[in-house]
Amino acid sequence: MTKLIIQIPCLNEAESLPETLSRLPRQIDGIDTIEILIIDDGSTDDTVGVARRWGVHHVVRHRRNQGLASAFQDGVRKALASGADIIVNTDADGQYEGADIALLVQPLLAGEADIVIGDRGVADNAHFGPFKRRLQRLGSYVVRRLSRADIGDAVSGFRAISRDAAQRMTITTEFSYTTDMLIQAGRKRLAITSVPVRTHATERPSRLFKSIPRFIMNTGVTMARAYTTYNPLRAFVGSGLVVGTIGVIPMLRFVWFVLQGDGSGHIQSLVIGGSLMVIGVLLCLLGVLADLVASNRKLVETSLLEIRQLRDEVAGLRREGPAEVPAQAEPVRKAG
Repeated sequence: MTKLIIQIPCLNEAESLPETLSRLPRQIDGIDTIEILIIDDGSTDDTVGVARRWGVHHVVRHRRNQGLASAFQDGVRKALASGADIIVNTDADGQYEGADIALLVQPLLAGEADIVIGDRGVADNAHFGPFKRRLQRLGSYVVRRLSRADIGDAVSGFRAISRDAAQRMTITTEFSYTTDMLIQAGRKRLAITSVPVRTHATERPSRLFKSIPRFIMNTGVTMARAYTTYNPLRAFVGSGLVVGTIGVIPMLRFVWFVLQGDGSGHIQSLVIGGSLMVIGVLLCLLGVLADLVASNRKLVETSLLEIRQLRDEVAGLRREGPAEVPAQAEPVRKAG
């Protein structure tokens, strides 16, 4: 039995949610059960009421708005607890074509991927303006380099995740899960692929960010944070070497003037160069310490994964328990 749960993070989506739900598939080849999960991220309208009237199977509610990343993570947690073998995330604004969920899940059903990203074809998408196309392409390029995953549309929220991959993911950012998740998955060597999907024009502006500069800043911080978390030695030592190398330049300048017999008037070069070299060494030492912390984080993640898998096994034993326990208990009573 293969269960698919389609999760939809929502914030005041009472008007757009019915159309989004109407486009979701009710049957997919290779999927036995399809259920729908709504994550209400502090809506002040009737989003939950609309969802229930449309027969949504699961609802997760936040009393206050906690952000898209938190909504995504809580949705994944609920989907796993509800027995999902595959989790598909889509938006409530109707941007993505719901029927293309069948395309998203195929690589997972075939065992070819752990995560599948819906590629909106940003370069040629008529629903994106020229500036947004360039911005999306630049962001996807940076994420490809950081995650080592060949993905053309890194910030697409239309994605399918296997149960095993979902158990390995823990979103740490408070802004958006898209880039954080891909960098994590790439560094954990999960199989990531993408499939072309259709999109629709959206009538309302994004609720994730209020301006393009703010989006760029938040996304940049998220990518830098995720990369540093999983590559602390390279990030800190690389920065330390750059700063230290820059510090060599004024030091050489000071040495040059000393050799010319005019060193007393250029002490500032010695001070600046020495300071930069000390900062470089400190950054390298921080990199070593951060790498030790990262090693400990890997142990914690391994333990967390084993706990999640053990919880699945216990849940399976509980479902089969009434038929098995008496058969095991009977020989013990005879031996007594």
